[in-house]
Amino acid sequence: MMDSRVAGLLLAAGGGTRLGTPKAALEHDGERLVDRGVRVLEEGGCHPVVVVLGAATLQVRRAVVVQNPDWRSGMGSSLCVGLRALPPQAEKVVIALVDQPFVEPEAVRLLIGSGAGVAVATYQGRRRNPVLVAREHFEQVMEYAVGDVGAREFLRAYPELVTEVEVPGDPRDIDTPEDLRYLQPERG
Repeated sequence: MMDSRVAGLLLAAGGGTRLGTPKAALEHDGERLVDRGVRVLEEGGCHPVVVVLGAATLQVRRAVVVQNPDWRSGMGSSLCVGLRALPPQAEKVVIALVDQPFVEPEAVRLLIGSGAGVAVATYQGRRRNPVLVAREHFEQVMEYAVGDVGAREFLRAYPELVTEVEVPGDPRDIDTPEDLRYLQPERG
């Protein structure tokens, strides 16, 4: 049985302005990015997984889907909607972004395994997502989550709380039409 004390939160509400289409429905290896994000969080040890949608209306299996009617205001509002939607038994949450399809379940496992109240994944020493936050910090995170800022400003404001966890994988974003090449199968 999965431990329901660590939930997953996948932010997938954006319209993909630079890309010209919502990222959640894009596919990589025959899997929509939203489904891939849910799977990575689940395989990493999160249950349940909450997905915040906005620009796209999608059916997502194995996840609790919540809509952010204010998705145009930026990632901050989606983070707040998602944190409020978490079940009360969730003591911690791992927050991931739908446009980072190369994050691996091992990154999630390592964040959870750190035992920290606030942990951020690092890739070769550089901070990226996902991020783990304990419930006791949710209100503070929401105070800093404004516009297109997620948890980043909270992490900067409270460096003494943050545990950096080096993880494997590739944190690259899919943001522009040029980035779509990363979703194509390798030819060789």
